[in-house]
Amino acid sequence: MLKKGAKKMSYYHYGTMVTNAAGHLAIGGVDTLDLAKEYGTPLFVYDTALIKQRIQAFKEVFEAAHVAYKITYASKAFAAVAMYQLIAKAGIGCDIVSGGELYTAQQAGFPMAEVTFHGNNKTAAEIEQAIAAGVGTIVVDNFSEIELLDDLLAKANKTAAILLRISPGISAHTHEYIMTGQEDSKFGFDLKSGQATQAFLEVEKRDRLHLLGIHCHIGSQIFETNGFEMAAEALVQLLAQWHQKTGFDAQVMNLGGGFGVRYTADDQPLAPQDYVKDIVADVQGKMAEQGLKMPAIWIEPGRSMVAEAGTTLYTIGTRKDLPGIRNYLAVDGGMGDNIRPALYQAKYDTFLAGQPEAEPTQKVTVVGKYCESGDILAYDQQLPATQPGDILAMPTTGAYGYAMASNYNRNPRPAVVFVENGHAALVVKRESYANLVQLDQTLPENF
Repeated sequence: MLKKGAKKMSYYHYGTMVTNAAGHLAIGGVDTLDLAKEYGTPLFVYDTALIKQRIQAFKEVFEAAHVAYKITYASKAFAAVAMYQLIAKAGIGCDIVSGGELYTAQQAGFPMAEVTFHGNNKTAAEIEQAIAAGVGTIVVDNFSEIELLDDLLAKANKTAAILLRISPGISAHTHEYIMTGQEDSKFGFDLKSGQATQAFLEVEKRDRLHLLGIHCHIGSQIFETNGFEMAAEALVQLLAQWHQKTGFDAQVMNLGGGFGVRYTADDQPLAPQDYVKDIVADVQGKMAEQGLKMPAIWIEPGRSMVAEAGTTLYTIGTRKDLPGIRNYLAVDGGMGDNIRPALYQAKYDTFLAGQPEAEPTQKVTVVGKYCESGDILAYDQQLPATQPGDILAMPTTGAYGYAMASNYNRNPRPAVVFVENGHAALVVKRESYANLVQLDQTLPENF
């Protein structure tokens, strides 16, 4: 939402974005040109007010439906000590997929009972780390993990609350790399072949594994609700079969995340909470039809919680014009801080932070500084005249930007700042050249 009395912007705005009195883009009441000057570029800027707003909107949907629920932030979208602390203050859980994410959450003081541990190939060391930390829920992904987890729990003389991840055979309408619920997937127990029920019966024999219920995640960047509805129907039918076999009543049905967000004007997703509203109503109806007890509904928003809250600031550098072919405009970042365009052919919009409402006078393709022809951030951008040193803003980079950043070409990873109510806080320092070599070892003389 625009602040009251703020000038309406010609570019698409998110959260607290406004054009300030100086005619510059401001986020969280802070001028982005000031942020670029103070912290350098490339720079990830997170609008924490928007993150909090998204969390509250999810909560209100569940409260209105009078259903037990849990919201867990999918921290693979963006993990940092300050991020875990922010969501802890908001009173939600988080899910983690590695020992590194778990360690970061521990360093943040995040309550371990509210952590859910995912992953299709958790190592023994990672599982032992989770058991020792007291992680609240472990999502079991395959038969090998059932045996490994049970053995490690016996070694530690502990028990664990678990969910079984089900692959329901639902193909979401999204990029093939981020579809996860289809039958041919590396994730979860396949439903159609009977693996899911086989896993259920195997877990039921093991006293150290306390089965709370089931989990599925059909993909990411999904714009329609029918995929979620089909998945919910498949899971309810599965629970009905299990109830008939053993009397089992699930305490939890975790339907994952994947709610779509707006990257460009071509994207028309629902509001994130509207996906949840439809999902809850659908599950309630289907559980009632089967005569089953209503479980708590868990969701795992990641992208939909942080993507639109993040904006990357770049400094414009060189330019190459090929008459009749293409105009290239280079910035000081690229695929090292946003691999999504190269990996997924993801599309973004851009605008000048110093004059966000200026009329476009040129069409350019924004490229990075990395030694790859595929290092292209955004094709065919309509921009006003630019000069080297201008600050370019790229919105909706809060998910899988910094999280997938690399040191390719030995470039340091960017800094991250949180902004809210006129205040800016540096939450991840910019890497230095010294950081790049701190793990390197010199060559021994006998080589």
